[in-house]
Amino acid sequence: MTELVHLDVERGIATITLDSQSNRNALSAQLRQELAGHLDAAFADDSVRVIVLTHAGPVFCSGMDLKEASGGAVAGQEFPRILESIWNSPKPVVARLAGPARAGGLGLVAAADIAVAADPVSFAFTEVRIGVVPAVISVTVLPRLLPRAANELFLTGETFDAARAVQVGLLNSVVPGEHLNDEVRRYTDMLALGGPIALAATKAMLRAQRPESMQDDLAQMLELSGRHFTSDEGKEGMAAFLEKRKASWVP
Repeated sequence: MTELVHLDVERGIATITLDSQSNRNALSAQLRQELAGHLDAAFADDSVRVIVLTHAGPVFCSGMDLKEASGGAVAGQEFPRILESIWNSPKPVVARLAGPARAGGLGLVAAADIAVAADPVSFAFTEVRIGVVPAVISVTVLPRLLPRAANELFLTGETFDAARAVQVGLLNSVVPGEHLNDEVRRYTDMLALGGPIALAATKAMLRAQRPESMQDDLAQMLELSGRHFTSDEGKEGMAAFLEKRKASWVP
């Protein structure tokens, strides 16, 4: 079986790369399992000071694998566990985006401590347009987004650019594509200057706003998400997306 997520460690930087390009780096069961495993390995490696989450190919992450979901396979505990592990990681996590993120991919972006994108990158919370709810990712996304923007973007599913993503709190920085690696390196170099114990304690302090409730929130949102993925409306929405047609409810 071809590996869909890679882990490379060099000079204290662990780079985790999503590489399921034929599937637009969708969150398939295999990709979720490998991503969770590589995150655990990076957390456990004492030589790792900073983690960079990035991608191969033109898309950062297109969200859940709708082919799997339309066949009745609803995401289990791996994705909530991935979001929680990134959010609560004792080591800083930097998301690097050279391509678009949709739906569940934005949950990964929001879970990271710092997120940097190239200026052509676009984003969208597309769930409602296929009859499902952006439930699980809301646990990491809503603490980042301005409330008015969250209402707009979650309810409309509108595509927005990287400049807007910075404006509403989803990204830290947007740069021209040719400067993306330099900008990521600027952040990783600064983060590596921090003492690892101090960084972990500072992260815990920053997360203290909602640490105990996160597990319960994710469990509740997973149940809500699963209910809509398996609903008649969700099935129709996913079928319409895969068949490249309008859903039955579109006027």
